[in-house]
Amino acid sequence: EEFMKLNPGVNISVSGGGSGNGIKAIIDGSCDIADSSRFIKDKEIKLAQENGVLPVPHRVALDCVVPVVHPNNPMTNITLDQLKAIYTGEITNWKDLGGPDRKIVVVSRDTSSGTYEVWHEKALKKERVLPQALLQASNGAVAQLVSSNENSIGYVGIGYLNENLKDLTVDGVKANPETALDGSFPISRALFMFTNGWPTDDTLSFINYVVSPVGQAIAQREGFVPIYKLN
Repeated sequence: EEFMKLNPGVNISVSGGGSGNGIKAIIDGSCDIADSSRFIKDKEIKLAQENGVLPVPHRVALDCVVPVVHPNNPMTNITLDQLKAIYTGEITNWKDLGGPDRKIVVVSRDTSSGTYEVWHEKALKKERVLPQALLQASNGAVAQLVSSNENSIGYVGIGYLNENLKDLTVDGVKANPETALDGSFPISRALFMFTNGWPTDDTLSFINYVVSPVGQAIAQREGFVPIYKLN
């Protein structure tokens, strides 16, 4: 919206659907820029090459994938090992973590999600999430479900934290811009925009705007982490 105000002749339309769908759209030529919260996979690169597409990554922001619980949950910290045990079904009751005697409601993302990909790799160590997990299509849906269920646990990007969620520190490290930038938060990631080849014309202008101090300030305002320190 800010870019279009500065460039009245440019019209940008945005649709969601998950990182996998974004990358699929750049491969099949139905978009100019694919947003993705994970890097492109080898099989996607192969498919792109078969379609005559050369996906070029542009790192546009940083993010933490943060475990969240209901504000009434007494927990404040969780370990990576505990997260893995919860999401694989090894731990099923909050009492095993020093909480109340209540069954844990596990909330996760569907497999087309870049957020899920990062969680699957860094929290689950590539093990399968338990079948009883409630799969949600977006960060917003996870946030809404966790905020309405005292027994639940989920995970969202740092930009989706709000007063209706309690974010947990992981192995004693709090998710914030500093820990995302220095990599000390254990479940952090880069956010990408992909183009077919090096961008030109309006697409190049837009990417440059996003990574400029003005664009990075907008990313920060929206709750994400700039790729460099802003003054």
